[in-house]
Amino acid sequence: MQLITTFSAKGLVLGQLWGGGKAAYPAIIELEWATRADLIVEARRKLDDGSLDSGMGFECLYGALLKIAATTSVTIDDKLFFNKEFDIIYIGSLSKEDKEFLETIWEASILD
Repeated sequence: MQLITTFSAKGLVLGQLWGGGKAAYPAIIELEWATRADLIVEARRKLDDGSLDSGMGFECLYGALLKIAATTSVTIDDKLFFNKEFDIIYIGSLSKEDKEFLETIWEASILD
């Protein structure tokens, strides 16, 4: 019996609008990663280069709320079984108010 775990994430990125003010937009983390650490490194790279929002057009990105899914699969008697565990992390430079803003939007969204 071999357990295989992959990591994926979705979430919200917080950025500065060109006309002023802050806004949130879905974060783009579409790939599966073999480790949680690799996923976080990629998310931070995308935040730093401005691509975490998939080109929304923010003047700059502050940070993101990411819901990371750890999906473990195992095959038993030729049947495939999955287990998912989730945790939420923040990356970037976010104040307490920024985190609360992202949490409020996340809870009200259909992204979950």
